[in-house]
Parts: sequence; C-alpha cells; structure tokens
Amino acid sequence: MKQIGFIDYYLDEWHANNYPAWIKSFSDGAYEVAYAYGEIDSPIGGRTTEQWCADMGIERMQSMEEIIERSDCLILLSPDNPEMHWPLCQKPLRAGKRIYVDKTFAPTAQIARDLFGIAEESGTPMFSSSALRFSKELAALPQKEAVFALFAGPGKPENYLIHQIEPMVALLGTQAKRVMYMGTDVSASYTVEFSGGKLGIANLLVDGAFSTTVKYSDGTLAGFPDATETFDRQIRAILHFFETGEIPVEKAQTVAVAEVLEAAHKAEETPGVWAEI
Repeated sequence: MKQIGFIDYYLDEWHANNYPAWIKSFSDGAYEVAYAYGEIDSPIGGRTTEQWCADMGIERMQSMEEIIERSDCLILLSPDNPEMHWPLCQKPLRAGKRIYVDKTFAPTAQIARDLFGIAEESGTPMFSSSALRFSKELAALPQKEAVFALFAGPGKPENYLIHQIEPMVALLGTQAKRVMYMGTDVSASYTVEFSGGKLGIANLLVDGAFSTTVKYSDGTLAGFPDATETFDRQIRAILHFFETGEIPVEKAQTVAVAEVLEAAHKAEETPGVWAEI
C-alpha cells in the first residue's frame, strides 16, 4: 500500500475531511492517506490538528521534513487559502516526490510560474486543477475547436471562480488577453477574451448548478445543465498520476488559469473596464 501525506494550512476543512475516504475507495485500498501536517489549528472547524488526526485515524507529523520523508507521494491542500501555497510548497516541491497541489494553485500568475520553476529545477512531478475540469459532462463534449463558452455556477469569486475558469481554459486555450467584470450583491459576471476572438463568460450566482454552453467553430452547439462526478474523476486522475507519473493537466493551462484569475480580480476594481493580461 502506497502512503500519501497531506500538507495543509489547517486540516479541518472540506477537502481534507473527504479526500482520505475517496482515495482509499477509488484505489481499492492501494493508496491511503497515512500522514498529515497542519501549519495551524483550524480557525473554522473547531478541531485542533491533533484532534483531526485522531478522528481520521491518520498519523500526525510534527514537521514538513518528517512528512516528506515518510510519504510515498504528497497532496498539498489549503484550498481556501491559495496565498499559503507559496510558503507551504517550498520544501515539498524540492523533494522530488509526486505531488498534487489543490486549487486555487496560486494567487498570481508569477507565483504560479515560480512554483513550477522550483518543481522543474528539483525534478518534482506536480500538477494542480479544479475538480470541475474532470466532470463527466466536460469530458464528453466534442473534441473540436470551441469559440465561445458560457458558464454559470454557485459560490464566491475568491474561491469558486476557478471552477468556471478552469474548464474555460480547457475549452478555449491558454491565450487569454483580457477580462471584464460586472457584478451586483447577488451575482458576478466575468467576460474573458482569448486570442482569435474567442470569448468565455463566467457567471457566479448565489446558488445553482454548474452549467455550460459551448459554441464551436463549425457553428454547432453543445452543453450541459450540471457538472457531475467531478471529485470522483479528479481523485482517480490524482491516483493515476501517483501511479504512473503521467501529468493530466499541462503547466501552460495551470499558468493560464492563474493569469485569468489575477486579471479577473483586478477587473473587479473597475467594473465595465477591461483588465489586460
């Protein structure tokens, strides 16, 4: 059995609470989360790192060095605090062990490039992605050139916008040029212009399903009203990466997602005005 180490800013959060059971189930017991390291005790869940580890049956590691040494592969979480990925990644990305870094990968495009640079210099295989990239419906879309994509889904921009930008980049490519924002108290809309006149629109609502409509260069349309099997397929992709070393998401796409997100948050400061990438 391969042993995975969890590294997190704080461990009592939704991803850390759910990933261990999914990993064990989807790997048929070939992988397990055996070790965990939390930088701080959870400020939201009420459980200390020690309590979380005891409840989950996962051995607590006292240092970053210890968890890196004992784990076969690593998952770096901190899904709601991407600003912590830079300090938390410094030692793991230099360890040479396969590592998945949870969304949102980096708060700026330059930090994203620098993190990849550390991994590449150290020979550390690594990838990052939103679970929405792996939805059953997105995978079933026609494999041809998309020129327009319209997305809608729930959540706040700071940690849910990526769930629409990730599939947008997967469909429209890595050459985003600029972003425009319009918003109200109950919704937010981001228009992203890509090279060649391609457009993507991401609409964040108070609630609702993740829906997608795509137009292709041949004029045909395709879409779906919800995104399903997202975490199932994401966990399986992570496990396949751990087993084979095959990276499922290209560096260029992850950096492009960071570029769009950075420009989107800049555009929030001046609604109706393009923010260049």
